[in-house]
Amino acid sequence: MRQPAVRSLGSAVRSRLPIAACRLTLDALISVVLAPACAACQETLDHPTRGPVCRRCWDAILPLTPPLCDCCGDPLPTWRAISLPLARCPRCRRGRRLVDRTRAIGAYDGALRAVVQALKYEGRRSLARPLGTLMRQRGADILDGALCAIPVPLHPSRRRRRGFNQAADLARYVEIPVVPALRRIRATPTQTGLPAARRHGNVRDAFAANGEARSLSGAIVVLIDDVSTTGATLEACARALKQAGVTEVRALTAARVVTSPR
Repeated sequence: MRQPAVRSLGSAVRSRLPIAACRLTLDALISVVLAPACAACQETLDHPTRGPVCRRCWDAILPLTPPLCDCCGDPLPTWRAISLPLARCPRCRRGRRLVDRTRAIGAYDGALRAVVQALKYEGRRSLARPLGTLMRQRGADILDGALCAIPVPLHPSRRRRRGFNQAADLARYVEIPVVPALRRIRATPTQTGLPAARRHGNVRDAFAANGEARSLSGAIVVLIDDVSTTGATLEACARALKQAGVTEVRALTAARVVTSPR
């Protein structure tokens, strides 16, 4: 009775073997002829058919270690220094935040920084899938119960120059519906290099909700972006969404610039 099942399993295994062997051969050939470098560490890729970043670099991307501020996602000094169940850092307790909860894959440093920059500045768009997958895994609590993901938009002029919006690429892989409910109505200088005090002013009133936001009244949504530094861009987006009637705005980014525990 079991013989057909055994033969079927054997056939499946045999059919996979040539594919695996071909892939190993192709990896070896590409490594010798082209010697492609890992987009993060610049070492020669052993398995270039598996993507532009080596397994060592992916394994080096560690999660942020709890306890974390429930609002901004920064590490907190110790469980004994916080009040549960709602753990917030002193900065978030002092000021009103429009983004209700924020999480990231990890700190914007090392391999994760290199991977994000390869996606954003080198056009390695294939990296959006593994980054988005990590965002989904490590931000599962942020995505839970949310109606949709909303990518942080680029101004049309910057979108044309870059050729793509990295936030929109990442949003495709968090596995909840994507709604482009925001538009950037004012071109602003890049936030990179601006001091923290100027970042909020730089993006103030730079975003507006569009017609897609009408269906989000009363909803929980998740903003998607590549990096959160001071949170200024996410706050500006959240302001526009809450003015349009969204009840709760969460944020999930590939990386965040971590400040020291306070």
